[in-house]
Amino acid sequence: MRMRDYHIAVVGATGAAGTELLRVLERRNFPVANLRPLASARSAGKSVRFRGESVPIEKLADRSFDKIDIAFFCTDGDISKKYVPIACQADAIAIDKSSAFRMDAQVPLVIPEINAEDVRRHRGTIANPNCTTTVMLMALYPLHRIFHVRRVFAASYQAVSGSGTRGVEELSRQTKNWVEDQKPSSRRPVSDVTAASPKQRDTLRSEAATVFPHPIAFNLLPHIDSFLDSGYTK
Repeated sequence: MRMRDYHIAVVGATGAAGTELLRVLERRNFPVANLRPLASARSAGKSVRFRGESVPIEKLADRSFDKIDIAFFCTDGDISKKYVPIACQADAIAIDKSSAFRMDAQVPLVIPEINAEDVRRHRGTIANPNCTTTVMLMALYPLHRIFHVRRVFAASYQAVSGSGTRGVEELSRQTKNWVEDQKPSSRRPVSDVTAASPKQRDTLRSEAATVFPHPIAFNLLPHIDSFLDSGYTK
């Protein structure tokens, strides 16, 4: 028996997460009756590809969720905090990929392979865990069912793609400028190519870092988001 077709909105349809979501909906043949891609005013009027057709992007606004059944939010937390309640007021189910509602006890935090049944208790909003958390728990859950894991201490290396398309572009730009500045010979050892000279470090520092607080090329930043009172990052 086929599910009914749904009217779908994708907030942040032009970003990395939104683009991948559209691919997943298409690849899994999700029953979409109508697709409404939503983004900032900068992207309004452009289009996204879905099932072989160009679908025009609309500017995100308060009335964007009229007649929408499911709204996927592939944006940062600030956008979700503002527009998820608006989507719910329009009787849409909001599925949020940001951190905005992950710690809200009234919002089910769902990994389908682990706690899909929690979807039934939603009050209009369903949250997704961080991608690293999802992957880790997929491995830990079978152990938890047997041994009852009480606490886990984990360290992760988050990809710049977690900051969206702008984060990937910033890494690409800084890396390109670094390589062009070095102009390495094909015969030079890899260690010589990747080792940073004072001049090259200065080049990276002078790079415009708009997404990350410091240059990200050939670098590791020991935090994500803002610091909390506990000493951990958000």
